[in-house]
Amino acid sequence: MPTMPEQISTQLFIWAVALFIIKHLVADFLFQTSWMAKGKEQPTNWRAPLLAHVSVHAAGTLLIALLLAPQLAWLAAIDFVVHGLIDKSKTLVQKRYRLNVEQAAYWWLLGTDQTLHHLTHLVFAVWIAATATAI
Repeated sequence: MPTMPEQISTQLFIWAVALFIIKHLVADFLFQTSWMAKGKEQPTNWRAPLLAHVSVHAAGTLLIALLLAPQLAWLAAIDFVVHGLIDKSKTLVQKRYRLNVEQAAYWWLLGTDQTLHHLTHLVFAVWIAATATAI
């Protein structure tokens, strides 16, 4: 199992975190269409909208990896899977408990969803900074 180096590139880490924050804004809020947002939460025919949405995220991660650590381009595939699992899980919990914007639990769930996405990006940023340090 690979180990984390004792030191990582602070500059690369900060750039990666900043780029992932911007990527998340762009992919989740600017490029996510209503077809994606509403469609991925439907009981049927949700696959295409969800796949389109997570593809946008994966493309953003691919661009970041190619810019900062091309050898980690495969992180895009990880992002594709993880983002899809997080979003689908959120939808299932939301539907199971019939949550809506009027309930505090809806906002807790949304906050948890967003936090899990940001934690995923944090791991990616550490991975990028650690990989570049190891070279």
